[in-house]
Amino acid sequence: MTKDNTSKFVTEARDYVMIILGLLIYAFGFAAFILPQRIVTGGVTGMASLLYYAFGWNVALVYYGINLFLLAIAFRTVGKQFVLRTIFGATMCTLLLGVLQPLFPEPLVSGQPFMSAVLGAVLCGVGIGTVFAHNGSSAGTDIIAAMVTKKSNISFGRMMLYCDLIIISFSYFLPGDDKVEKIVYGLIFLIIFAQASDMVINSNRQAVQFFIISKKWQDIANAINNSANRGCTILNGMGWYSKEPVQVVMVVCRRLESVSIFRIVKMIDPDAFITQGNVRGVYGKGFDEVKVKI
Repeated sequence: MTKDNTSKFVTEARDYVMIILGLLIYAFGFAAFILPQRIVTGGVTGMASLLYYAFGWNVALVYYGINLFLLAIAFRTVGKQFVLRTIFGATMCTLLLGVLQPLFPEPLVSGQPFMSAVLGAVLCGVGIGTVFAHNGSSAGTDIIAAMVTKKSNISFGRMMLYCDLIIISFSYFLPGDDKVEKIVYGLIFLIIFAQASDMVINSNRQAVQFFIISKKWQDIANAINNSANRGCTILNGMGWYSKEPVQVVMVVCRRLESVSIFRIVKMIDPDAFITQGNVRGVYGKGFDEVKVKI
């Protein structure tokens, strides 16, 4: 096995380990906080929980069955790679839910459905975010969204949102006097879940971009190269007020490195003009690797 193949194998093995860990966190949050409180969430787990609350059907088996049905329909539309990755995620999630659900007949936070919804959403969001960040899939309504977006102009995220809202709304037809409350808890779960997963997915990609205008641009660029170990790009511009040509130093760095950039610029030219903006997703040398298959 060559060095490149070994590195690729190690990377893929690490991804699978992290996918399993993410699914474990998701299954724990769902089994320990959401199911015992009879809260309906979005996705295929939401469909499975609806059938569990209404008829007592096994959540894990229903979850797996729905996913296999959706994959059978979507096989030609979404492609072989998506199907294989989704089967792995669905199988692992089914096994973990099947093991964890009997361990939590009562919610860990008893008598606090709101707190359970919040904690469950955070754990589920962190879990799914970990899965997505390592090129995994948890199956679910992203199968439906993938099919629809292939055939229409509706975006993937919007279709996911539509599916989740419809599933949560069906909790109104479950027996009980707290129907509206359950829908509210489901919506709270959906909002926090989305924020938590997005935070995990983009946490390693958070970067900042600087545009620095200074007459001492060469000294600043050299100092950033040598002291901050970051590359720079020099852009030619013109100050429209002064009508004079200017050089703009563009730097992209991790958020934690931004203080070092400010210090370097302040030491060399306190009067430099600086703009700083957030950048989501920086790929290339010194940053993240683009993990898409060509």
